[in-house]
Amino acid sequence: MRTRFLKPLRIAFVGTYPPRQCGIATFTQDLLNAINELYGNVLADEAQRYLHVIAMHRGAAPLSYPPEVRFEVRDHREEDYLDAAEFINLSPIDVVSLQHEYGIFGGDEGSHILELLAHVRKPVVTTLHTVLHEPSPSQREVLQEIAARSTLLVAQTHKSAEMLREIYGVPEEKIVIIYHGAPDVPFLDPAYYKDQFGAEGRPLILTFGLLSPNKGIEYAIEAVARVARELPEVLYFVVGATHPEVRKHYGESYRLSLEERVRRLEVEENVVFHNRYVTLEELIKFLVAADIFLAPYLVREQAVSGTITYALATGKAIVSTPSWYAEEMLAGGRGILVPFRDPEAMAEALLDLLRDETKRDRLRKAAYEFGRQLVWREVAGRYAEAFEQAVLRHAREGKGAFRAFRLHTLPEVDLSHLSRLTDETGVLQHAAYTIPDRRYGYTTDDNARALIVTLLHWDLFGEREVWDLMHTYFSFLYFAQTEEGWFRNYLTYERRFLPEGDSEDAQGRAIWALGWAVRGKLSEDLLTLSIQMFKRALPTWDGLSALRAIAFAILGGAYYLERFPGDTEVRTALGELLGKLKRAFAEKGTPDWPWPEEILTYDNARLPQALIAGGRALDDNEAMERGVEALEWLVEIQTDPGGNHISLVGNQGWYPRGGEKAKFDQQPLDAAALVDACREAAITTGEARWWREMERAFAWFLGRNDLGLPLYDFTTGGCYDGLQATGVNRNQGAESTISWLLALLLMKRTLRRRTAGE
Repeated sequence: MRTRFLKPLRIAFVGTYPPRQCGIATFTQDLLNAINELYGNVLADEAQRYLHVIAMHRGAAPLSYPPEVRFEVRDHREEDYLDAAEFINLSPIDVVSLQHEYGIFGGDEGSHILELLAHVRKPVVTTLHTVLHEPSPSQREVLQEIAARSTLLVAQTHKSAEMLREIYGVPEEKIVIIYHGAPDVPFLDPAYYKDQFGAEGRPLILTFGLLSPNKGIEYAIEAVARVARELPEVLYFVVGATHPEVRKHYGESYRLSLEERVRRLEVEENVVFHNRYVTLEELIKFLVAADIFLAPYLVREQAVSGTITYALATGKAIVSTPSWYAEEMLAGGRGILVPFRDPEAMAEALLDLLRDETKRDRLRKAAYEFGRQLVWREVAGRYAEAFEQAVLRHAREGKGAFRAFRLHTLPEVDLSHLSRLTDETGVLQHAAYTIPDRRYGYTTDDNARALIVTLLHWDLFGEREVWDLMHTYFSFLYFAQTEEGWFRNYLTYERRFLPEGDSEDAQGRAIWALGWAVRGKLSEDLLTLSIQMFKRALPTWDGLSALRAIAFAILGGAYYLERFPGDTEVRTALGELLGKLKRAFAEKGTPDWPWPEEILTYDNARLPQALIAGGRALDDNEAMERGVEALEWLVEIQTDPGGNHISLVGNQGWYPRGGEKAKFDQQPLDAAALVDACREAAITTGEARWWREMERAFAWFLGRNDLGLPLYDFTTGGCYDGLQATGVNRNQGAESTISWLLALLLMKRTLRRRTAGE
């Protein structure tokens, strides 16, 4: 089982939830807590809100829900299910975990839940707590509709999975088998807790759970009365309150009938009712103290039993009637099965175990060993894998929902969202959807890239309206640069630079932007300033060690030399940097992994682009050839198996050497880098295939990608922050929007020059 997940998914759990007293409520809470522990306590991250609960509520009286409950659904109100679907759709939820039991939803056989499933647009993993062998027509119809609208179904036994296939017609590939979970409890001697319940030195039989007439407790009492004739010291604990729904309709009539049976059989000293809803901590003590767990259920068609699961996980000797769940879970010598409604056979099995401690211990050990796979830690891992599988499956099923736009009709360049993200200081890093998020301030990284966008725009269109933005980004870089030539990176909204945000990447990107400026069509004043800032940064080149920083500085140097090819100082510095990058490729690269790092991460195409551009600037054929080879490999591994579209390296795991390439989240930054690098290769080699690869990389933004979804938002002029397994990341921050604009402007520039025959 996997024990580490690179990125927690945002999950909405739909079901009942404590303080509502219900077995599904307990299961939902236990599953959420186990996932939370697996993910590293993400519930503590209030800002992210990874785990939500959509709680099914019954009755007029409000319940005091814990903070993870974000939405309440009145189970009898259809409109609440529609509102819940909209709430999920508008929340940053990756996947929905639905707990299904006919009785917890409103409508005929719980049909109201279909309203939510019909309108929710996120993948749904439905855990089935009841799978009926002989459903009524309406029960069959409801479950089949749930199956059709769920991405995956969790069956809690192999028998349930078999019935889903054979009775309900659910495809096998849609079914995942995950057992019911249980707490992780040490294998303790029953004597450990007996004194706390007044049972010290006495054999103890236990049944627990919310009481209802289908539990068969009356037959268990009859059996215990027979046992007591031979073992007068025997104790039988019945732990649990009457089920709230039973109490609401019938009061305590069932419990009173049981108590009357105890009096009639004269076993008041042997049978004890603990009439309350016990905490998990107290329940575990009851379980540990028990010598035998007794499950006297009346129906064979029981799909799952949390009580039997708990008994297995705590290592109990179990006697049960042969429900389908008990038959499967107690197979292989993990328990004893007795006929339904047969107190004589039940008593015989109980006496056999109470007389034979060796046999009892053998059953306990077998149950406990099997129960290791039932503890919540293991079960949560299986669920986390199912959630991830559902997210990917949902993404594949949604593929093709949008078609890419024709590339010969490129969208118009719209700077409105870039302008929206920019204030008098610079471009803000992040956005909450389309709203600039001032909390995270500004970076040199983004302002350098934004400057390139405005420089490209000015070169292409010569529109004075772009000057204000250009001057703002120039001003930011000027403010960020120290006298020693280094560029500070992270500026808070209060205009304070924070040293922890500094990076070599920011230094390289600033040099890259200034190189663009020097070769551009700027006024003499701006050109002079660009040269001064570029030269001030030149002494810092020796200190660069990060490969992407080196690559960006090489690009800046190559662009500078296009304007001033005779500048020997820059040529020398560029040669030294290019040598560093060439050595990294030569020392680390192999024929099957021609890359200077053990893992492919972000902005990958900038490295071969730097080799090609730097090699062209310095007439270094070796660098150009190595750059083209590396770019060919990079394009190959980032092309989908069908060869139809670009499939970028995702940031949730990246692509380690010898490992598996992460598919999501794919970033606009990488698509823009690939566009630029392919353009560089086309110019250098003169080969038409690189123009085609450039167009294919650009098409990623417009929907020719793994999900068939466009990243560019025509209504705002912005670009979504990434391609996730569940769709697009709907935030439109600076990096993504600038990446889109950079790619679009490069396409416009390329098509203009090719049309002109250049």
